Amino acid sequence: MSTDEHNHGAVRETPDRYGAFPRLAPEQLEDLTAHGERRRTTEGEVLYREGEPFREFLAILSGTVEILHDHGGPDERTVAVHGPGRFLGELGLLEGQAAFDTAVVREAGEILTIPVERQRALVGRDPVLGDLILRAYLGRRYLLIGLGAGFRILGSCYSPDTLRLREFAARNRLPHRWVDLEKDKEAEALLRRFSIRPEETPVVIWKGERVLRNPSNTELARLIGLPAPSPETGQCDVMVVGAGPAGLAAAVYGASDGLTTVTVDAVATGGQAGTSSRIENYLGFPSGISGGELIERAVLQAHKFGARLMVPAQVSELTPQDDGYVVTFTDGSQARASAVVLASGVRYRRLEVPGIDRLDGISVYYAATIHEASLCQADPVAVVGGGNSAGQAALFLANHASRVHLLVRGGDLTADMSRYLVDQVERHPKIEVLLHTEVRGLSGEEKLESLTVEDNASSERRELRAAALFVFIGARPRTEWLRGVLALDEKGFVLTGADAHAAADATRWASLGRGPLLLETTLPGVFAAGDVRSGSVKRVASATGEGAMAIRLVHEHREKTGNLVRTAGPEGRRPVAGRPVSRRSPAP
Repeated sequence: MSTDEHNHGAVRETPDRYGAFPRLAPEQLEDLTAHGERRRTTEGEVLYREGEPFREFLAILSGTVEILHDHGGPDERTVAVHGPGRFLGELGLLEGQAAFDTAVVREAGEILTIPVERQRALVGRDPVLGDLILRAYLGRRYLLIGLGAGFRILGSCYSPDTLRLREFAARNRLPHRWVDLEKDKEAEALLRRFSIRPEETPVVIWKGERVLRNPSNTELARLIGLPAPSPETGQCDVMVVGAGPAGLAAAVYGASDGLTTVTVDAVATGGQAGTSSRIENYLGFPSGISGGELIERAVLQAHKFGARLMVPAQVSELTPQDDGYVVTFTDGSQARASAVVLASGVRYRRLEVPGIDRLDGISVYYAATIHEASLCQADPVAVVGGGNSAGQAALFLANHASRVHLLVRGGDLTADMSRYLVDQVERHPKIEVLLHTEVRGLSGEEKLESLTVEDNASSERRELRAAALFVFIGARPRTEWLRGVLALDEKGFVLTGADAHAAADATRWASLGRGPLLLETTLPGVFAAGDVRSGSVKRVASATGEGAMAIRLVHEHREKTGNLVRTAGPEGRRPVAGRPVSRRSPAP
């Protein structure tokens, strides 16, 4: 019997088949013991409970612990069983979320407890231990998602609010299960059990007892412990708006340089990269990496260095002050920042086709994740676009759909798509590439049934059977809230560097004795990085580099102005009372 298959009496330990349940080496346990407390456990003791805060790293020294979903409820089931040398927890522990499962002692013994703040410091100091723990936490999060653990979303597949909640949960990689009001047999029983009227859906059911009727994304986030803007957000050295690759890179480098760094995003960490099924040309990952895993690793890095991440937190206004800027959120709360990094990214353009609005979110999507793919299993689908995002989506969807039609307006797939993706797309037996092709119409009442497409070279039209349409046709910057605040180009992207210098108000810069730095906007101390910046290269690696560079320029700005609050860790921020203000169009 292997060391990962110990049989503790009647309780058999779960094998570590996926790297999610590693065992700490004796010397690692010895090192950890010096930083924690040992205590005895009793049979049946609950170490942490689903839906409640969980702020300690727990390692098992002796005895056995069972991990349960829906503990005490009608759907209770065992997720895993751990014995000596194993440790408990998953990503939520490091990210401040509530627990998504319950840990119960099955055989009394002894555990080691370490406060999570101390654990973060240990992970930072010991890369081998840190990598072991972080890999396990990532694996456990994906196992929980695959098991359908966490909260339930009960709603119709035709409801835009159901789609909104599912998309928010999926993009934030939150364990959950969707119960379709239209198709799932379980739906009727849940409606009766919780006295929910169909018109009150969608609802979120948490811990098998708490019901939120059509909650906002913010209400759902607070339910599971995602941090929100508050008066305690206070004063920071750097406010990063947007948590895609550029924003997260700025968070990591800002915090690791000792700057108090707050990063906010209206929807989720990851941006467009977070929805990518596979990124194969990112440096250091020869076999590729999913966007979700890459982003989760970046989030953990940011937390490790003390950056504060707040999701969802939507910025509505940026106001200059003598010592920096006031950032106002849509809920009226505010924070002061000595410097700001704009990394709010872009959104895909909508396809202008008659009747598309009624199918938006039901059969028409602007991302291709497992969330969307699960809605079109064994059906043909169409992908519109000729760039890398469209190619990655087509390859991913080919693993789920019966056939994928890739519709490209131009006549050359290599014009905007990387060669490695072109080769994979053209070789895939389930992908049909249609060049010179544009969508002219959609057919279907409650959901998409077929597309009318036109060859733009011959004007010939044809019908394509498709149950879903995925659109990746270029991007619009998320800068509506910045119009009139700083200079944008004709497409709405933020001007920086020499371009900003030409558009800047000379009187604003005269006292500084300089013009805008490389990534600096027409406002001193406000920088732009990633896709939102005019002239940027729309690649993940480029965005990451710009996010890191922005922090170097923040330091240069500080040297010239000296207006940063201080260089410090994440503790001791000065609070700023929130107050209602007039709002412009919010930043996504």
